[in-house]
Parts: sequence; structure tokens; C-alpha cells
Amino acid sequence: MFNSPLYQIGYQPQFSGHETFPMRYGWLKKAYDAVKESQESDHDYSIFNDEGAIARFGVGKNMVASIRHWATQCDVIKAGNKGNQAEVSEIGKKIFDNNGLDPYMEYPSTPWLLHWKLASNKKLTTWYWVFSHFPTDSFERDNIVQALEKLGSEKGWSRMSKSTIKRDVECFVRTYAAKPATGKQTHEDTMESPLTELSLLKAIGKKDGFRVVRGAKPTLGDGVFAYAVVSFWNNFSTANTISLEALAHQPGSPGKVFQLSEEDLTDRLTRIDIATDGELKWSETAGLKQLVRFKTMLDSEALNLIDADYKDDFEGKVA
Repeated sequence: MFNSPLYQIGYQPQFSGHETFPMRYGWLKKAYDAVKESQESDHDYSIFNDEGAIARFGVGKNMVASIRHWATQCDVIKAGNKGNQAEVSEIGKKIFDNNGLDPYMEYPSTPWLLHWKLASNKKLTTWYWVFSHFPTDSFERDNIVQALEKLGSEKGWSRMSKSTIKRDVECFVRTYAAKPATGKQTHEDTMESPLTELSLLKAIGKKDGFRVVRGAKPTLGDGVFAYAVVSFWNNFSTANTISLEALAHQPGSPGKVFQLSEEDLTDRLTRIDIATDGELKWSETAGLKQLVRFKTMLDSEALNLIDADYKDDFEGKVA
């Protein structure tokens, strides 16, 4: 069985930070623009905590905190060197700058990249556990809450309450599955998360039932997939080969995070040499199914692999 960071001694779970609000369209761009402006003005305060934050972002105090949470967890902004001040990240510049690849999230590869950042992040306990550990495809919210409670009790996690986990699971579900409309909801309540486009979570017939959708992901670009492979590999091993089994089944792997079957994963790996200009190559020599790398790329270098998923025309853009 593969090792998981969630099972390691000293692991600290995180079930909060989003203030119960799922990520919404426009939030990451707002956060990026505000932080960039703050950097250029050389401010030494946090633009998320100052008196003008509510007016700047046009939302309440809790939503400002949520915007910061999602922008940080999606690696659009990062902690700066001056106290609480934030800085824009490489991903932020590449995607959300006015001259970036996709500042208004019109291409399907952007939600996939953001999903990778969230679901491969061991600090986001619910996200990591559902995509890497949940043993069945179908679930109800309480199934996740109870499973996380049980794991936390077995591992001696501190700072854990059922109500906090319940709110986190609710936010997780609403991040990937649209909340059914009711007459009592405001416009803000009905706004969907951009990650609902990925169709990774589907509501099923029974009350509060959901299904994790496993299989081919036609809107997942080869560039974002290759970036994810390199990023995972860099954290997993220093060897110049990595097995299909690890890429498919190791917690936090591309196979787990993107919910790909071994067949779907193999199909993508056989053409990864095109996306990486020959730096990675699929091999089935002597019955061993593995990926070979001829150069170790830093994550920052691998980020350039996603460029191929974004074109100047409108092909592939979200309708």
C-alpha cells in the first residue's frame, strides 16, 4: 500500500479558511489584480485586512477572507516577505495577468489546473482525502464526515470538530457540484464554482447522493496533465523512472486527482513525449510500464508545458 501524508505522524488537518464559501468566478482575478497593484505601490500592509478591503473586493468581510483563501490555495498568490502582505505567484502571472493565458477563465484547462492545485495539496484534508482515499464512487455528505472523523480519531488529529468538518465537506461538494436552486436563495447563493465545469462530482437520484466521476477527461489538456505529472514526480521521487502504478494509485497522483482509470492514464502517458518535447517518454520494456525522464524539470520550468493548452483562437474555450 502506498504511503499517504494524511497517515503520517504529526499531520495537521485543515478544514477551514474558506468561510464556507466555495470558490466563485472572478475571485481569483480580483485577488491577483489587488495583490499586484499592492506590490507595485510597495504597500507594507495586507490588502485583505485593511479598512478598504470590503470596498475593494465588493463583498463582506468573510468573503474577503474566502477570496484570499482560494487565491492562496490555488497558488495564484503567495505569502510575501513583508508581514501579512501577499505577492503574486508564477501561476498567477501566467494565467491571471491582463496579458496572461486566461485571465477570465475561458479555457477548460484553467479549472483543471486549479483542481490539481487543490486536490493534490495534502494540507486541504477533505479535498485530498476524497480524491485520493475515498474507497467507493458514491457517497453522501455524512459518509465523508464520518470517515474523516474516524481517521482523525485514529491518528490523534488535534483541532478537529464534527461541525467544522461538516462545513468543510459541504463547501467541498458545492465546489464541484452545483447547489440546487430554491426560492430562498439569493443571486450570490446560486453562483456556481468554476470547478463544476469539470463534472467530477455528479448528484445522483437519492437525497444528498453524489458520485465521483471516474474515466477519460476529454477537456483535460495534455499540457496541464504533463505539468501535473512533473509536479507529482518531483515530490514523489528523485529517480529517473516512475511506474504506472505510482502515477495511477499513489495518493496525490495524477491518476487519483484527475480520477483516471489505468487505461485512460496510459493513453495519456503514451503521448506525453509530444507535450514535453521528448523530455518524458513512455516505456514498456521487459514488461515494465513506466515513464522515463531525460531531464529533471523544476515545477517552475514545467509550468511552461501548459502553454500548449491555450490557443489564440476560441477553440476549446468554455461556451
